Amino acid sequence: MIEYVKGEIAELSPAMAIIDCNGLGYAVNISLNTYSAIQGKNTCKLYIYEAIREDAHVLYGFANKQERELFLLLISVSGIGGNTARMILSALSPAELITVISTENANLLKTVKGIGLKTAQRVIVDLKDKIKIAGVASETVGSIATLMNNEVQEEAVAALTMLGFAAAPSQKVVMAILKEEPEATVEKVIKLALKRL
Repeated sequence: MIEYVKGEIAELSPAMAIIDCNGLGYAVNISLNTYSAIQGKNTCKLYIYEAIREDAHVLYGFANKQERELFLLLISVSGIGGNTARMILSALSPAELITVISTENANLLKTVKGIGLKTAQRVIVDLKDKIKIAGVASETVGSIATLMNNEVQEEAVAALTMLGFAAAPSQKVVMAILKEEPEATVEKVIKLALKRL
């Protein structure tokens, strides 16, 4: 079992990193979150999940243990494989995913490519309690003020999507604004979001 791979970044794309460990190149599948974390660096350490199938050994790499923990929880859900889990972790940061599951926001989860409403609901039902038990949530949920202003968040995102903006980026911007200004009104959030989108 490979715990982590540490070495020089030989090649890097948003979906794959090739890490050179003493002359041996590991092709590691990564999420956009991990890509952002290691982009521009010469060396990195990726925590690994090794998927061994009949036809291939596939490595998935994560910039931190929390993202790997969430990946493992996601692939434990029936119907979600490694690539779908990676897609979810590319669309949402670990903190956002925890918030989505804790607040049972299936609508945001189904904006991820390849996730329908039934799968989104299954993810939430299967993982809601596991996230609390695993303690994955404790380090992030406490700091996320958006749990308090879920209504403001939903109204702002709904308004932005009606204006023609895609749901996932709108959600990200709205959450960022609410993190900075937890007391902001819907109107203020929308005005600030329009400047950033």
